[in-house]
Amino acid sequence: MTLLRETSPALSSEAEAQLTLRDDFRHSEETAKLFDQAELRQRIFADLDGAPADLDPAARRALITKHLAEAKKVATARLSAAYLASPRAVRGLLSAQTWLTDALVTTAYDVARSRFLPPGTPEPTLAVLAVGGYGRAEMAPQSDVDLLFLTDDDPSAAANQVVETMLYLLWDLRLKVGHATRSVKECLRLGREDITIRTSLIEKRHITGDASLSETLGSTLRKQLFASTVPEFIEAKLAERAERHRKQGGQRYVLEPNVKEGKGGLRDLQTLYWIGKYMTGKPTAASMVEDGLFSPDEYARFRAAETFLWTARAHLHYLTGRAMDQLTFDLQVEVADRMGYHDREGRRAVEHFMQDYFRFATHVGELTRVFLTALEDRHVKKAPLLEGLFSRRRKVKPGYKVLHNRLGISDPATFLADKLNLLRLFDEGLRTGLLIHPDAMRLVTANLHLIDDDMRCTPEAQRIFLDLMLKHGNPERALRRMNELGVLSAFIPEFEPIVAMMQFNVYHHYTVDEHTIQCISVLDQLERGDLKDETPISTGILKAGLNRKVLYVALLLHDIGKGRPEDHSILGAQIARRVAPRLGLSPEECETVEWLIRYHLLMSDTAQKRDISDPRTVKGFARLVGTRKRLDLLTVLTVCDIRGVGPGTWNNWKSQLLRTLYHETVQALENGLEGVSRSMREDEAKKALREALKDWSRADLKAETDRHYGPYWQGLPSETHAIFAQMLRGIASDEVRIDLHPDEARDATRAAFVLEDHPGIFSRLAGALALVGANVVDARTYTSKDGYATAVFWIQDADGHPYEVSRLPRLRMMIDKTLRGEVVAREALKDRDKIKKRDRAFRFPTNITFDNEGSDIYTIIEVESRDRPGLLYDLTRTLAANNIYIASAVIATYGAQVVDSFYVKDAFGLKLHSKPKLEALEKKLRQAIIDGAERAHQA
Repeated sequence: MTLLRETSPALSSEAEAQLTLRDDFRHSEETAKLFDQAELRQRIFADLDGAPADLDPAARRALITKHLAEAKKVATARLSAAYLASPRAVRGLLSAQTWLTDALVTTAYDVARSRFLPPGTPEPTLAVLAVGGYGRAEMAPQSDVDLLFLTDDDPSAAANQVVETMLYLLWDLRLKVGHATRSVKECLRLGREDITIRTSLIEKRHITGDASLSETLGSTLRKQLFASTVPEFIEAKLAERAERHRKQGGQRYVLEPNVKEGKGGLRDLQTLYWIGKYMTGKPTAASMVEDGLFSPDEYARFRAAETFLWTARAHLHYLTGRAMDQLTFDLQVEVADRMGYHDREGRRAVEHFMQDYFRFATHVGELTRVFLTALEDRHVKKAPLLEGLFSRRRKVKPGYKVLHNRLGISDPATFLADKLNLLRLFDEGLRTGLLIHPDAMRLVTANLHLIDDDMRCTPEAQRIFLDLMLKHGNPERALRRMNELGVLSAFIPEFEPIVAMMQFNVYHHYTVDEHTIQCISVLDQLERGDLKDETPISTGILKAGLNRKVLYVALLLHDIGKGRPEDHSILGAQIARRVAPRLGLSPEECETVEWLIRYHLLMSDTAQKRDISDPRTVKGFARLVGTRKRLDLLTVLTVCDIRGVGPGTWNNWKSQLLRTLYHETVQALENGLEGVSRSMREDEAKKALREALKDWSRADLKAETDRHYGPYWQGLPSETHAIFAQMLRGIASDEVRIDLHPDEARDATRAAFVLEDHPGIFSRLAGALALVGANVVDARTYTSKDGYATAVFWIQDADGHPYEVSRLPRLRMMIDKTLRGEVVAREALKDRDKIKKRDRAFRFPTNITFDNEGSDIYTIIEVESRDRPGLLYDLTRTLAANNIYIASAVIATYGAQVVDSFYVKDAFGLKLHSKPKLEALEKKLRQAIIDGAERAHQA
C-alpha cells in the first residue's frame, strides 16, 4: 500500500488566480487561493485511515507533515509572489501569514486530537492561543509562532498528548515555535512575576480548542492583574524601551537601523499599543482614539509609520529568508528597489527610501511624546524631572505655565494671536531649561501655516531665531525639536529638502539635518571649553573672540545644498545668499557666510588630501583664505564639520594635520607668502637635527646633512629625520632596516624603512603593509645621494588606531618577509583583498586628476575611488611599471571611499606634462582599479 499519496495541496478552482493581499485577508474569499483547509484535512484523514494499524507515531506524523509541508510551500510561494506584485500591501500580507499559520496550527490540532488519542478518550480540556506578534495577527514571513497551550489546573494525559503531537508536527514543518503549557492560575502567577510573560498575555488570541477556557483566562487577567497594576506596567515597559534604545546606540539616525528594535522602530509603536490595551482592554490600536490617547490625525500617522516599517521588515524577511530586522547597507538598496523607489533628482533610490524611513522614525518619536503626556494627565505615569540645571529653573513668562514639569501654553487662542510666539516658545524653553509640553507641540504643528514670508522677514523673528543659537547655550536642543516639528523648515523653507536626508555612505553617521545640528552642538561645546584638550586652536580662537553670528549661521546652512546634482558647496553658497539676509545679517556678514559655505571643505581637503609640507600647498591655501579672520572662522567650522560626522571620525591624525596647516597659514598671512620657501624650511630642519643629535661629531652631522636632497628636509618632521639618521648610520648595502613606533600624537604607527633604493620600492612597501592589514594614512619616500631609500609610512589598524606594541613583532616579521621576496604581495593579496558584502552597495565612481600647479617640483596625481586593502598597492605598482617615481603619498579615507594623492616625477626627475602620456597613464590606473575590484568581488 502506498502510504504517502503524490498529490498537490488541496486547492479551489480559483487557486491559480492572482492572489490579492487584502487588509482583512483572514475574513475574505482570498484564503481559498492559498489552500482549502477542509479538503486538506480529508486527504490527511484518508491517508491515516488507510495506513496500517501498527504504524508507529513518527511514521504517521511524517505522513501528515508531507501534506502540510506541500500546502505550506505552495501557499508561501503564492504569498511571496503576491507581495512582490503589490510591494506595499503589507497589511494584507501580515493577515495572510496569520491565516496560513492559523490553518496549519488548527489542522495539526484537529489531527492530533482525533487521530493520536486512544479510542474513547474524553475530549481534553485544552485551548490553543496565539501570543506575541502572532496573537496580534501580525505575522511577517519569518516570524516566530508563539503558542500558549491553556489547560486545566491538573492537565490530563490526553491534553499533554495533543500538545506533544502538535509540537512535533509544527517542528517538522520547520516553524520556529515558541510555546508554553500553563493553567489559568499559572498564567496569573507568572504574569505577576515576569513582565515579558505579562506582555505576551496582553496579546493572546484564541485559535482553537476550548473557547470558554480562553475567555476565563481573559477575564481573570483583567480583573486580578491588569486593572490593579497599570502604573507598574507602564513604568516597566518604558524602562524596557529605554534599555532597548541604549543597546541599539540611542540614536534614531543610525546608518543601519533596526526596523524592529531601533529607536523609532516597530517595537516603540508596539509599546504604545501594549500600554493602551493594558489600560483599556480594547483589542485594537484604533481604540486609542476613542480613549483620547491620540487624535484621529495622530492615529493616522501611527498607522502610516507602522505600515511603512512593517513593509520594510517583510521585504527584509523575503530577501534574506530569515528573521532579519536590520537594514544593512546592501539590503537597503534591495528593499528600496522592491518597494518601488527610483533614482531621481540627482539622488539614488536608496537615499529616497531611507529619507522616508527616518521621517517615519521621527514621527514615532513625536507620537510617543504625545502618548506619554496623555498618560501623565491621567496620573498613570510619573512626570519627568526637570532636565535643566537648578540655576536655570526660572519662573516662566506670562502666557506660559508648567505642566508635569514641562513648558505649556496658558491660552492657545492668545498664543496664536501673535505668530511670533511659534518661535518664542522654543526660546522660553531654552531660557527656563524646561522641556516643551507635547500639547504645546501639537498646537505649533497644527499652525505651521502662520510662519509665512511676512513673519520670516520680521526683525523680531530674526532676533528670536538668532537668540536660540547665540544666547542661551544648548542650542541643538531647540533646533532639534524645531526640526522634528517642522518649524525649522517652515522658517527656513530651503532647509526642508535635507530633513531626514540620508547620505548613502559609511562615512556619514547621521542624516544631513542631524549632522547639521550635531555640528552646532560641537560649536556650543567648543565655546564652553569642553573640548579644549582635543581642539586647543579652535577653543583659543573662540576665546579670543570672533563673529559668532556668522559662524552659527554658516554651520546651520553649510550642507543646505546637498542632495542635488550640483556641487553642494557652490549651490549652498547660492542658497545662503538668499537666506542669510532673511536672518538679519548685514551685507558684510552675508558675504562671509557665503564664502564659508562655498569653501567649507577647503581646509579639510587641503589638510587631508595634500602634502602640507610642500610650501606651494600652504601658499595656495593662504591665497584662497586671504585674511586671518576668515582663517579663524574656517578653522572652527572645519573642526565642527568633521566632529559632527559621527563618533570616531575625529582623531589625533586629523587634528595634527589641521593644526599644522593653521600655523603654517598664520605665518604666511602675517609674514607674507614669499616667506614660505623651501630653503628656509631646509635650514630649519637641519638645525633641528643638529639639536636632536648633540652627541654626534661635527663630521658625522655634516655627512648626514649633506646626504639628502632638499625635499627630504622639507617633507618630514624633525623626529623622523633623527630616526633615519640613526638607521642610516653604518648600514650595509644589502641590509634592510625597519623601525616601528606608535605615534600617539598622530593616532598612527610610524613605519620607517631604510634600504638600498631600486625601482618600485614604494609599491613593495605598500604591498607588505596591505598584507598585514595596515591602513596607510600618509607616506613619504626619498632617495639619498648615496642611493638609499628612506621611506616612512604612518599606518593605522582596522579600528583607526596605532598598532598595539604587542602586535609590532608580527608586523615587522611579515614586512621583512615581503621585502625579502619570501611572500609575494600580489599573490598573497588575492585572498585578502575583499570588499565586505554590506559595502558592495555603495557606488563610488573613479576620478583621476593630474595637477601640475599644486607643487613646484612634482605632478600631483589624485585618485578617488572605492577603498579596499590592495588598492594602494595596485596603484603604486602601476605607477612603478610606468617609470613614475613616487616622492610621497597622502591618503584620505572617508568610510568606504578613499582619495590617494601621489606626488610624482618621471624617470628624468621632471613633472609629467605630455598629454598623450597622461591619458595613457590614466587609462592604466583605471584598468588597475577595475582589475582589482573584480578580483576583490570574486574573493
